[in-house]
Amino acid sequence: MSIKPIKLLIVDEHALFRKILKKYLSAQPNINVLIDAPNIQEAIRKFHSAEVEELVIDVFAAAEDPKDTLDSIREVFPHIKIVVLSMCRDVSSISDLIDLGINAYVSKMDEPEELLQVIVGVSEGHIYPHRLFTEALYLNQQRSRQAYAGNIHVALTERERKVLQLLWEEKSNKEIADQIFLGVRSIEKIRQDLKEKLGVKSTVGLLKYAIDQKIIG
Repeated sequence: MSIKPIKLLIVDEHALFRKILKKYLSAQPNINVLIDAPNIQEAIRKFHSAEVEELVIDVFAAAEDPKDTLDSIREVFPHIKIVVLSMCRDVSSISDLIDLGINAYVSKMDEPEELLQVIVGVSEGHIYPHRLFTEALYLNQQRSRQAYAGNIHVALTERERKVLQLLWEEKSNKEIADQIFLGVRSIEKIRQDLKEKLGVKSTVGLLKYAIDQKIIG
């Protein structure tokens, strides 16, 4: 579990569900729920972007299109990490969200402990392998294979390939550093260099490339 409290924002239009979720997460020692709101507009009115690190939201329940909702979020909270928590189980729809910049997806049918693991994992910068999100990631990779045409033959070092494998295994920067005998800052630099080398913007982008190249999977 993360030691530093995660500053969390919850957005869900169903008040009873939202309040129960807030109560559960607030009871965790590593979670600080700053606010819960019925929609992102209400959340925006109440908080400045710098105060929130992670957002749990049901973008499918909102009245507007998920893309419009996520665009509104990014406009005001450009660096926030987004966990979508929804009843939607359509892999194609979830795959569309990956291109819109979400960090994780959890079904409302899952156990609360799984949501907690996802929230902590996202905070630590790795991908929690939720079944639906993993399936959506593979589908998204297939759809966007042509986007990697310019990078498809990029040569990776054994160390870079190992880092990608460990990211897929949910390892934190500290755990990766311990396994390959480097410092945490060195791992952070390798991850950033990989993003620049492969022309991607996120850890999800790195994993999409790794799937395409059969480095993971």
